[in-house]
Amino acid sequence: MAPPAPLIVFTPSGRRGRFSEGTDLLTAARRLGVDLDSVCGGRALCGRCQVTIAEGRFAKHGIDSGRAHVTAPTAAEERYAARRGLAEGRRLACQARITGDLVIDVPAESQVHRQLVRKPAEAREIALDPVVRPHFVEVDPAGMEDRGDLERLTTALAAQWGLRVSRPDLPLLRRLQTAIRDGRGAVTVAVREAREIVALFPGFHERVFGAAIDIGSTTIAAHLCDLGSGRLLASAGAMNPQIRFGEDLMSRASYAMTHPGGAVEMTEAVRGAVSALIGELAREAGIDPAGILELVVVGNPMMHHLFLGLDPTPLGTAPFTLATAGPLDVRAAELGIGSVGEGARLHLLPCIAGHVGADCAAAILAEGPHLREEITLLVDVGTNAELVLGNRERLLACSSPTGPAFEGAQISCGQRAAPGAIERVRIDRETLEPRFRVIGCELWSDEPGFAEAVRKTGITGICGSGIIEVLAEMYLAGILAADGTIRGELAARSPRIRAEERTFAYLLHEGEPEIRITQTDVRAIQLAKAALYAGARLLMDRAGSERVDRVVLAGAFGSHIDPLRAMVLGMIPDCPLERVTSAGNAAGTGARIALLNRAARAEVAALVHRIEKVETALEPRFQEHFVGAMAFPHATAPFPLLGKTVRLPTGTGGTRTSVRRRRRRRPA
Repeated sequence: MAPPAPLIVFTPSGRRGRFSEGTDLLTAARRLGVDLDSVCGGRALCGRCQVTIAEGRFAKHGIDSGRAHVTAPTAAEERYAARRGLAEGRRLACQARITGDLVIDVPAESQVHRQLVRKPAEAREIALDPVVRPHFVEVDPAGMEDRGDLERLTTALAAQWGLRVSRPDLPLLRRLQTAIRDGRGAVTVAVREAREIVALFPGFHERVFGAAIDIGSTTIAAHLCDLGSGRLLASAGAMNPQIRFGEDLMSRASYAMTHPGGAVEMTEAVRGAVSALIGELAREAGIDPAGILELVVVGNPMMHHLFLGLDPTPLGTAPFTLATAGPLDVRAAELGIGSVGEGARLHLLPCIAGHVGADCAAAILAEGPHLREEITLLVDVGTNAELVLGNRERLLACSSPTGPAFEGAQISCGQRAAPGAIERVRIDRETLEPRFRVIGCELWSDEPGFAEAVRKTGITGICGSGIIEVLAEMYLAGILAADGTIRGELAARSPRIRAEERTFAYLLHEGEPEIRITQTDVRAIQLAKAALYAGARLLMDRAGSERVDRVVLAGAFGSHIDPLRAMVLGMIPDCPLERVTSAGNAAGTGARIALLNRAARAEVAALVHRIEKVETALEPRFQEHFVGAMAFPHATAPFPLLGKTVRLPTGTGGTRTSVRRRRRRRPA
């Protein structure tokens, strides 16, 4: 019996297939529907099909991958590399031919539909009090009796600004005399915390800058601010390159445990991405990167540790111990962060617990549940959801392992939010016919001109918000039973219900590509939403609360969720729909607050000590809540407020009929 053909796995899409030896990677990618660009038709001219071949053992896929599993560079590829350059480890997919099993990473710049990372900075008033301020001083001419230029500068700062500063780092000291000479005795000194020199500029230099960075498991968002005015100058986002090592936090912890040097690889990847993003911000704003002197970074504990180069493996097993939970200040140069000033400093907000990070602390800072009387549930929906419940009297926090399904992964036609992805869905209750909108087009699919409007982007898949909406609509239309089963008996009523082996699917888009919602897709979302609800319910149990007054959906994905349809699925507890709001990138907003206001750093550090941590993995009731939350919207929990807004199917948990019956039985 002949051995099987080599297995090829593409990341971040996760698409896989077996191909005969000698097949080029571009052909393999196209056959699998992988989003890989090419303009020259495989002639090694355009260089748009660049990929990276992963090295090592990948237990998840059961294969070994490496550069030895593709053919050597061709003459055409070598000519391209000599003419335009190829980064270390990169190959042209049109030239590299398969000789063995492979894991292939398609970088963002090689994708036709490059990911639209939607983490906008929210408009919010911030009291301006930055930690770095520029000070213009005039230094007296040197005399024979003077000891040195640094001493003359510090004397001038003390006399003209009342500042007592410490000795600057050696790289700045080397530039001191040149700055004074070029400024003819006039120099601008950027001082951090009123005591530390972090930059020197000849003459008068009015503006200094800072960046707030939110390192998420899937995406990284960065915001450039003028520290003098507080004005947001530019925002940029990118996929977190660590995703090729694992889609969720536990996968990355596992990679670090099983691959010698794996943690270092992930650290280098994320630091490189952060440096590139900062450079992009500087170019977009048209500023000199040397003026970027302060960075504030937030992220979940795994991102926090990997960014700092701390061992992440203790976070992969109980008791999920952090190397440090407190706030940190480090030199950007120590972490190899480029595209910033030579003396730039970096502040990391504190983590809350082993699975609840600085990003959650920043979101609390931005949304202020600790300042309110009403009970707020703050939900940062992502690969690892973080939840906070409480008010000014008490705050509780936990994380819940939702996985990547909400962001389009593990879904048969799923993708991340990018032009061409279906993001909004409505289903006619009578005919079961759908209509939808895609990212990049304002028209609905049943409106005149839609086909022409989407000709450029095409219809490429369905993103997280679209998945939530189509499942909610399927449930409201009766296509989905409360237990999540696609009702096959409706196939006689609508051609949209299609048989698939022993289950059924719903045909959302008929064309190329055909987009179906399968039973497996439904189960993936059920698992994710059940974990989310169970986490919220555990916090409510611990707080002794049967209700929440307000729900805030945060994060890149949370900001695009339709509150009604999220509640129809039972992702969040019953709550007045008008009190369910989106906070956008609350973690990024909190990071900007900490960037621009020094008191906010002390506030969040003190706040973290007040927060009660609930470890879902150790709570015996988590499984009970999880099982009940698998149903739509829930097997037993009533949703009376939702029932007043939308007509739910009758006869199942959470429906209007059953809710009223249970309400009569509940004690007053």
